[in-house]
Amino acid sequence: MARWFDLEPCDEDFVATAPYRYVYPIELPVAPEEVWAGLTADQPLKWCKLLSGGYTSDRPFGVGTTRTVKLARLLTLRERFDVWEEGRRHGFQVEQMNAPMFRRFAEDYLVEPTPVGCRFTWTFAFEPGTLTKPAGPLNRPINKVVYDSLVRDTSKHFGGR
Repeated sequence: MARWFDLEPCDEDFVATAPYRYVYPIELPVAPEEVWAGLTADQPLKWCKLLSGGYTSDRPFGVGTTRTVKLARLLTLRERFDVWEEGRRHGFQVEQMNAPMFRRFAEDYLVEPTPVGCRFTWTFAFEPGTLTKPAGPLNRPINKVVYDSLVRDTSKHFGGR
């Protein structure tokens, strides 16, 4: 039986003010609707090799929707969406995870049309937990490898650059 660790809530500005932020604007040669459909599919982000999971709320999705995601079959995150602009943007915060790695963690997904398709801006924002804070400088390269992998898989899936 998994042990769950509660994370502290994030306020609405956390994605912009977190101590650690990774922002990835990804230019994709597909319509925004295609990217949005992939983000809100029953198995969202299924093209990302390190991720698996799905929504635990019934449709229609919106603010309050929940999702459980596994990262590299090691970490499990329970997420709650606190931003939902259908077809354009959604964001969540992690409420619980199976390891005490973060004090707070949130992501934001923004899909905007461009003349040649769309731009998907994926933002990761977090504050380390008490146990991982001392290892902050060591964690940066690990986080970057994980996030870069997710972005690379997304770009490849949609034929982007």
